[in-house]
Amino acid sequence: MSIYFAGVMVRLMLVLAPVMCILSGIGVNAVLAIYMKNVDEAARLKEKKIKKVDSSYQFKTEIAYTVVFIVAFILSKYALHCVWVASEAYSSPSIVLAAKGNSGNRIIFDDFREAYYWLRYNTPEDSKIMSWWDYGYQITAMGNRTILVDNNTWNNTHISRVGQAMSSTENHAYGIMRELDVDYVLVIFGGLVGYSSDDINKFLWMVRIGGNTERGQHIKEEDYFSATKEFRVDKEGSETLKNCLMYKLCYYKFGKVFTEGGKPSGYDRVRNVEIGHKDFELQVLDEAYTTEHWIVRIYKVKKLDNRGNVY
Repeated sequence: MSIYFAGVMVRLMLVLAPVMCILSGIGVNAVLAIYMKNVDEAARLKEKKIKKVDSSYQFKTEIAYTVVFIVAFILSKYALHCVWVASEAYSSPSIVLAAKGNSGNRIIFDDFREAYYWLRYNTPEDSKIMSWWDYGYQITAMGNRTILVDNNTWNNTHISRVGQAMSSTENHAYGIMRELDVDYVLVIFGGLVGYSSDDINKFLWMVRIGGNTERGQHIKEEDYFSATKEFRVDKEGSETLKNCLMYKLCYYKFGKVFTEGGKPSGYDRVRNVEIGHKDFELQVLDEAYTTEHWIVRIYKVKKLDNRGNVY
């Protein structure tokens, strides 16, 4: 049960880790307590030069040494593994991403700090930013801007409205953004560099949460799947998906970009497909800023007088 919940809710690992350490320690101690008695007994008899054979338990000493060696080997390997994980995964801030190039060199992706710096110094101080809740605390702390939803996640109504905006068409989303007094929209996109923790991979949760309230009853999860009941962003993908705000904000102008040799333009390196909707223009937003590796994309919501006739 603990392993299952730790798998589906990663944050529970922090809660369950001490419990699992205590339980595993008790288990290892129980195993070693049994077999170390046999090892100690064999050492004591050897020291006294007494040869005693227990006919009811042959090879007792050999089995005891083998079990103790295996347990010690597993524990030592696990300790090395923990040190490696700590150095690779937990020794750098989550907003600074690192990868290894083909030659083994380390590549740093500093797009998050780049985007938050831009927000802090290039937008009015009273600007309101709409993004998914995952980045709320970072935008508040590093960008010094007001956000609609954050990692506290207690305001389900606001989170649902953000999910509805991201899941809807531009025109429908514009009404929600005006209702929430949004000035900028921020999305995370990993299709250029292969960053898999982007908003496209989180999008179905936006659909589910957005459709979970009375005002989001028009949002149906099945509408975002292909005819074969798959979540796809290529030409086989759902038309509802390809025309929603999130899809357009992530893939705006991406259809002209070549990401890999031998691949067509608009090739998404996370989903490993060529996107299905390339040639489109935004009607209710303007691209304000895109970071170096396209991981963070920021759009400015048009004012009513600047929208033109989009209906």
